Amino acid sequence: MDKSQIQTLKPTTTSRQKTLILNALHKSSHLRRRSRRRVPTTRIAEKIHRNDAVYASEEADEKEAVERKIRALQSIVPGGESLGVDKLFEQTAEYIMNLQHQVKAMRALSSFFESLEKEKSECGG
Repeated sequence: MDKSQIQTLKPTTTSRQKTLILNALHKSSHLRRRSRRRVPTTRIAEKIHRNDAVYASEEADEKEAVERKIRALQSIVPGGESLGVDKLFEQTAEYIMNLQHQVKAMRALSSFFESLEKEKSECGG
């Protein structure tokens, strides 16, 4: 309960009662703050150590996941097994561009043959 809530108490609440409530709130908040300061340093150190262990474990998992993805990429890109990571990424970009060009060429050929078939059927042949 804060000061704004105390002001909204029943009109029959006396100022003495409001003062008592405020004093009780002040003391309880003081005790809560005080109790937080008394955490033994060994518990804090243990918590920090556990967090460090968790972060180290997460970093190791993340590194392993990245290595697994690089191996997968090396197996997809032609000649990728013999490349370092930097060169692998360059090769991957080139490979993607080549695939895009091949898709464009296939679409153009497909469209061309469709138009030939359409002409053929229109001519009755």
